[in-house]
Amino acid sequence: MTSETGRVPSAAEVADQLAIRDVLAKHSRGVDRADEAILKSAYWPDAQVEYGGFNGLAHEFCEILPAGIKRYARTQHHIGNVAIEFDGDDAVVETYVTAYHYLEVDGDQGTEMTYFGRYLDRMQKRDNVWKITLRKVIMSWNQNADTTAEWEGPTFSGLGRGARAPDDPLYAMLES
Repeated sequence: MTSETGRVPSAAEVADQLAIRDVLAKHSRGVDRADEAILKSAYWPDAQVEYGGFNGLAHEFCEILPAGIKRYARTQHHIGNVAIEFDGDDAVVETYVTAYHYLEVDGDQGTEMTYFGRYLDRMQKRDNVWKITLRKVIMSWNQNADTTAEWEGPTFSGLGRGARAPDDPLYAMLES
């Protein structure tokens, strides 16, 4: 199943790679916006996840994740290296992830958690649509520290602020 490193992919493989990358990006958007519908769109209904604290049906996980992620004032999940191994309409996808979680604490020092790891996904193409059938989260390292966030000042004056669905500026842009 492992392809030759550096082999030039066919046009169909490039299209499949782009579709898979779209699924990965939308999943990160769904997490950071705490948007259940976007999260579910990344998984087939019969998909499974192994997230450590939750192991089971992906759509059930997508229903509970937004409430859990909202305990953080801000999050950002960045995907990096993506290695895709195709086997017909199936693929194994390894994606590096760096996630940032900002926790505000009223009247106390907030915290910043940085997470480094990988997503190991089995993906499947059904009716020309790629989605995840199995996701395993692999942790490489994490760090927790007192926050150094600055929210005011000339550098940040006038900038839009990220928020959860439906209040994030993205949703207004998508509707226009």
